[in-house]
Amino acid sequence: MRVYVPLTLPGLTEAHRTGELGTEPTEPLVAYAVTPALREWYLSDDIEELEYAALNRAALASLRQLAADPDAPRRRVVVAVDVPDGAAMPDPDRGLDPAVLGEVRVTGSVPLAKAAAVHADAADAEDDVAAAVTALPAADDGDDDAQFVVDGAEDHELLWYATQEIPALVGLA
Repeated sequence: MRVYVPLTLPGLTEAHRTGELGTEPTEPLVAYAVTPALREWYLSDDIEELEYAALNRAALASLRQLAADPDAPRRRVVVAVDVPDGAAMPDPDRGLDPAVLGEVRVTGSVPLAKAAAVHADAADAEDDVAAAVTALPAADDGDDDAQFVVDGAEDHELLWYATQEIPALVGLA
C-alpha cells in the first residue's frame, strides 16, 4: 500500500540520518493513503486521482507541521513510501471526519529505504507557504480570506525527487 508521510525539511534530514521515518518507535506514524472515506469523499475510481488527493492531504499535514516548527524552512515535504497491506489503518472512529480524510496510522518501523519518492516545494513557494502557515489558525476557525491564503500554497505543485536525491534535498534544511 502506498502511503504519503508528511514531513518538514528538518524531519526529512532526521529520517535521512536515522534511516527511519517517524521519531517515536512506540508511536504509529501518521500518513495519508487512499482510504474508503477518501474514495467516498472524492467520488472517483481513478487511482491516480485518488493518490494525488492523498498526497495533497499529506501536503496540508506538512503545512501544519511547519506551523509547529517556526525554524523550519517554509517548504512542504511528503515522502511516498510503500508499506505492507494491513500496516496502515484509518481510525475507525474518525473515518468520515473531513479533517482526517485519508489519514492512516502506520504500525511498525518504516525504513526510509522503502521510499518511492520525495515530493517537496521549490524555493519559489516559500513566501506562499509561509503566508499559509500564518493563516492556518484563522482558516481553521472558518475565515474564508485565510482559507484563500492557505489554498494559495496548494497552487504550488510539489516537485518530485528520486530517493537518490534526498542527500541534496536535505542540504537545503
